[in-house]
Amino acid sequence: MYAVIEVKGRQYIVEKGATIEIDRIIGEKDKELEDIKVLLYKTDNEIKIGKPYLDDIKIQAVIKEEIKKEKIIVFKYKAKKGYHKKQGHRQKMTRLFIADIKAA
Repeated sequence: MYAVIEVKGRQYIVEKGATIEIDRIIGEKDKELEDIKVLLYKTDNEIKIGKPYLDDIKIQAVIKEEIKKEKIIVFKYKAKKGYHKKQGHRQKMTRLFIADIKAA
């Protein structure tokens, strides 16, 4: 059993007990997330597809921690002009634990 969900405009495939990393959501640790839209729900013998969302499927997701991804280096330069610029960036992410997928 799995579901395709949409959080902050991005889609993720989730299963019960899975941990996913999404773009940063401001919230407290161990708080349940409520604004999850379900696009698709699949079990062993049925598939439900939303138009665009499924209202009868509820996802229980818990915020576990806020993390930073690996640093990426942004290097810009212009040939023969002496211009160069080096920047680093670490994206902030939120780690979610999918506690349960409930079908009404």
